[in-house]
This record gives sequence, C-alpha cells and structure tokens, in this order.
Amino acid sequence: MTDPYSALDISANRRARKWSRRALAGRALWEMLGFAFAWSPRQLWGWRNLMLRLFGARVGRNVRIHPSVRIAVPWNLAIGDNTAVGEGAILYSLGDITLGADVTVSQYAHLCAGTHDYRQADLPLVKASVDIGDGAWICAAAFVGPDVRVGAFAIVGAGAVVVNEAVPWTIVGGNPARRIAERPPLEHAGR
Repeated sequence: MTDPYSALDISANRRARKWSRRALAGRALWEMLGFAFAWSPRQLWGWRNLMLRLFGARVGRNVRIHPSVRIAVPWNLAIGDNTAVGEGAILYSLGDITLGADVTVSQYAHLCAGTHDYRQADLPLVKASVDIGDGAWICAAAFVGPDVRVGAFAIVGAGAVVVNEAVPWTIVGGNPARRIAERPPLEHAGR
C-alpha cells in the first residue's frame, strides 16, 4: 500500500517565497511594534486606529477595536464607519478583509483570509478574502473562512463556521453554518 502522505512536499512549501521583502519587513515591524497596540488602554480607540492607518489599513470614523484583537497584515484591512471588533478576535488578513459600516465582530470571532491549496503537493499559500457587509454581526467565537462573503445585515450565530456565503438579512448558525431564519426589520428607539 502506498503511503498517501509521501506525495506531500512540505519542504517545497517552506522554501516558497510567499511575501515580498517589503511585505516581510512590514510584517516584522508590525510584530515588533504590536505591543503598543496590545498594551494600550481599552479606551484609546483612536490610538489603535492611528496605528492601523500608519500600517496601511483603511479605517473609518468611530471605529472601536479592542487592544486584544490580533491582526496579521494591517494593510490588507478595510474597516467602515462605526464598526467594532471585540476582545480576542482574530483578523487573519493574509488576503483582504473588508468590514463594512456598522459591523460588529464579537469576542473571539475569527475571520480567516488565508489558506493552502490542498490539491497541490507543496500546499501553496492562498491569500483569499473575507467580506463582511454593512450592518452584519459576527457573534462570539464564530469562524468565517476564506473567500466568504457575509451579506449586509446578516447575523452569524455564536460558534458558527461559515464556509459559504451568508446572504443579506439572514441568520446563520451551526457547523457548517446553515440558514436559521430571516433577520427581522430593525426597530429604532423612540419611534
């Protein structure tokens, strides 16, 4: 019987050039200066937004990112106005991650914009994208995989694993995530 793993070429993967020298330097600098992001007091939203902008992220107004959020490559990140990213969330931005306006990414959610091509022996890095539409809510500990779009005002339930599109105004949950319900129209206080 042939060993099915003998066809993998992990050493070729490790030798492959996945990043330009400039990108490697930027990532190293981000790692070295990351303590200034991570150790900043919770209320210093503007400071963390400034740091992200200095590293090429496109950050809107009134954005609130907790200091414990882990961001892989800030220049691959775009965040719309009034968006919040909660404690311990991971924005694994090897490829582009776009968070629309008024998005909530709850604590410990993981947005993953990178994977490997399992069909090739050397498992080359794939820099994918994640796109979260305006008004969407990614609940606690949810996982949104590479090349996934979460539509406007969709809700991804706590602990859900989203590997396909979540269409606008739906609520999805489970592993793999499936449609649970339609999101009802929003009510506004004082009306």
